Formats: sequence, structure tokens, C-alpha cells
Amino acid sequence: MVQELFDRATKCFKEQLPFVVYSKPNETELVGVFQHNDAVHKVKDFTETGFVFAPFDLNSDAILLKLDAVEKVRLNRSLEVAVHEDNMPKCDAIEKEGYIKLISKAIDRIHQGDFNKVVLSRKIEVDCKDDNFKVFQRILSVYKQAFCYFWYHPKIGTWMGATPEILVKSNGAQFTTMSLAGTQNSVDDNEPIWTAKELHEQQLVTDYIFDTLKEKVNSLNSLERGSVKAGRLWHLRTEMKGTFSPNKFGDAIKALHPTPAVCGSPLENAKQFIFENERYERTFYTGFLGELNTKTELSRNRNRRNQENSAYRSVVRSSELYVNLRCMQMFQGKAEIYVGGGITSDSIPEKEWEETVLKSRTMYRVLGSK
Repeated sequence: MVQELFDRATKCFKEQLPFVVYSKPNETELVGVFQHNDAVHKVKDFTETGFVFAPFDLNSDAILLKLDAVEKVRLNRSLEVAVHEDNMPKCDAIEKEGYIKLISKAIDRIHQGDFNKVVLSRKIEVDCKDDNFKVFQRILSVYKQAFCYFWYHPKIGTWMGATPEILVKSNGAQFTTMSLAGTQNSVDDNEPIWTAKELHEQQLVTDYIFDTLKEKVNSLNSLERGSVKAGRLWHLRTEMKGTFSPNKFGDAIKALHPTPAVCGSPLENAKQFIFENERYERTFYTGFLGELNTKTELSRNRNRRNQENSAYRSVVRSSELYVNLRCMQMFQGKAEIYVGGGITSDSIPEKEWEETVLKSRTMYRVLGSK
């Protein structure tokens, strides 16, 4: 029962024990991972097993929750929970002015040739008097096509979100990743017409991921670009598939993160601009999270009629990691919502501000306080 899993997580929250509760896109299963003590386990080389919560800057520590107890329950996705459709953050004139100045500075640097794209972000502090579990129930109800999570560690903090973007999935030596960029609002569920700026921005991400990964993996293929809907927003997506050598999954992760979709390109120049000019520290926003090297049992017998050999199974390690977008950090009586967007030479600062306002609704509409 979902309520029993929530009750267990609530008990952990009160006793200050780490946990994460999550559901994968379009799946009817809710998973709870519970760690039996409050130790902070740090990832060394991504050969570890557990639930990873990694920051934007991998020079900082990625946190691993140990799988001391794992509970899975059926999630009824047909249940509708009321959300606050008219909730919108109040426009902060000082925040807007500062963010637009930051975007203008980035565009000037692009024209100077320092980089061709940089992803700039901001955080919005809002009141939140609701119980965290009520907020998470709304997230689960509204964002069925996203990776929905509620993560807590007493020594790190409380985060939740609904992210549409896969960093990488692996099953044995096979992996899938994607480039996701460009944002448009959903209008009558019609697929959007993308602008040259949006197509260019997404292609930059695709080219970077492909060129960076091809030297780190055994094989890599890129699929056709298409549009994908996440909540009320549309994005451009290109999937890539390939294989990697044994014990080299960590190399692929480090090559992938951060992608130009959350940082920019050339990567190091864009990252340096972010560190020097963004007016806050991202910590885990635009990092990644998910299952790391969990065991999956596969049947070697593909002939269902041949039951004699059905007992012969192989165990492989699987990972499913998501970029930490559309997320917020929870505090006593408030939440901090994180939003951002890609800046290129074609960007218009006012429109980029409006895009972050639009993206903020993903989390703001599930909060109970206006």
C-alpha cells in the first residue's frame, strides 16, 4: 500500500534517517529506499551500488543512499489530486533586472567568441506550509511521464522534483542516453513548431554528447530527433544508444555530465562563466540522481515454450540516472524552486526570463501556499 510506504518514510523523516521515494516515467510502481543510519556515503568511481544523488559540479561529492531496505508498492496513476493551477510566483522586479543583466552579459560574451551557449539559472524562494508528503502526492498525480522523487538526508537536505530528462540508462554493457533542449508551452496538445534558435540549441547538445561519448565507449548510434511532452511543456529530444567496456560505466557518466543542456558549450568556458556569474550555488540542481548498478535478473531462455531451461538466468547490473531538473529544495515553511534556460546568440533576455517563469510553474502549482 502506498500509504504504508509513506508512513515508513514519515517515520524515517521524524527519526532523521535517509530515504528516497520515487516512481519512474509512466510506471505504476512506487519505490522506497531506506538507509538504516545517517552516515553520508560518497561515490568514488560509480562502481558502487545504491541510489545516487550527484551535484552539478562533480568536484563536489555525489551522495549514495545504501539499499539497506527497499520497498515497492503499486501506484494508482488514475487517481487525481487537486493542484493549484492559478499559482504563479510573484514577479520580483529586482530579481528580474538582475537575471536579465546576467543574460545580456552572457550574450556579449558569446559575441566575443568565449562560448556559443551557456545555461543560466536562478532560484525562487516561495512560502510552503504544506506537509512534504502532500506536496509529493501532487507531483506523483500530475507528472506521470516524469521521474518523480522525494529525497531526504538529515545531513544534506530535502529535495523533490519531476524531471523529464534521462542522463543515461544502462543494462549490462548496453546504454541509452539523450539530448534534451528547447522548451515550448503545450497548446491543445498540438506538437509545436520549433524556431531556428531552438533547433540550433538542441543540435549543439546532440553534437557535444555524441562527440564526447564516442571516444569513451565501444559503439554509439544516434536516432532521429523528435518532440516529447513533459507535463505542460514540449522539448526536442534525440536518443543515442551504444555499448561500453566492463567497469567503464563511470567514464561514460563523467563524460556525459554536465551536458550542454545544463551547462553550455564549449563546456569548460561555459562552466567557468556560470561559477563566476550566477548569483547562487546550484548544488544538486542540474546534477543527476537515480539507481546505480542495481542487480537485474535476465532469463537466458528466450523461447517461452521451452520451460526446461527457464531456470538458467543471468544477473546484470543496471543503472537509470536522471538529470535533476524541475526540482526544488524544501525547508521549514518554504521551498526554493530552481529554473534555468539555454542562452545563445539568438536569445532575447526578456523572453528568456519568461521561459524561467513558465518552467517554475512545474513545481509551483503543486505547492499549497500562494
